[in-house]
Amino acid sequence: MKPGKISALIVDDEALARRFIRRMLKDDTDVEVVGECSNGKEAVAFIRKHSPDLVFLDVQMPEMDGLSVLQSLGTERLPQIVFTTAYEQYAVRAFELHALDYLLKPFDQSRFQEALARAKEQLRYRQREDERLQIGALLETLERPPEYLERLIIKAEGRITFLRTREIDWIEADDKYVHLHAGTTTRMVRQTLSAMEAQLDPKRFVRIHRSAIVNVERIKELQPLFNGEYSVLMENGAKLTLTKSHKEKLFGLLGKPL
Repeated sequence: MKPGKISALIVDDEALARRFIRRMLKDDTDVEVVGECSNGKEAVAFIRKHSPDLVFLDVQMPEMDGLSVLQSLGTERLPQIVFTTAYEQYAVRAFELHALDYLLKPFDQSRFQEALARAKEQLRYRQREDERLQIGALLETLERPPEYLERLIIKAEGRITFLRTREIDWIEADDKYVHLHAGTTTRMVRQTLSAMEAQLDPKRFVRIHRSAIVNVERIKELQPLFNGEYSVLMENGAKLTLTKSHKEKLFGLLGKPL
């Protein structure tokens, strides 16, 4: 680490995202990238050992996410943080509420430079106490049960569109993405099925197997299959499978047949 340089750590579970941030920093003479981490546990260990000045921290990572990293470190040991996130709506609202900087993926060079300039200013004037209080308040907010989403904000192909959750028929998992099926349209967002499930009203949305959540108000018919499973016919024509392990929860919402 060269004297006078800002030491930066990049934390993201996607190698492409880490390379993108490294490329953004390549020509900045004030900053030296001292490490990369692909998960939260690595990040906690690196920060405790090396105490970087600045961390670009992905919010959504498997096993240990960015917010868990903050909780593990405690506010007294935190470097300057710039959050990066896709569409974790509740977290985004919390960042804005507590005036903490974040980069909403996909972000461009202009937005990145704006966040970097703000981080440099904070480091220059060592305004650490204010930020520790802000991050502490953020964690308190996120530890409270979130309000269930009534509307999703979806960014795709340079446009931002809105989808009311009550219009969703069912949600399909696709690795780190989900497909939102609403009538004849399908929209894809970068979000795990578990993260999406946590933000939806459990009185309306229920998981019927490991890769699908349904809006119970859009179920048209249940047809028994073998081994205690059911075929779920949705109003939009989709035909899904209700597995035995999820049957009790769905019938608990629907009630017993007459």
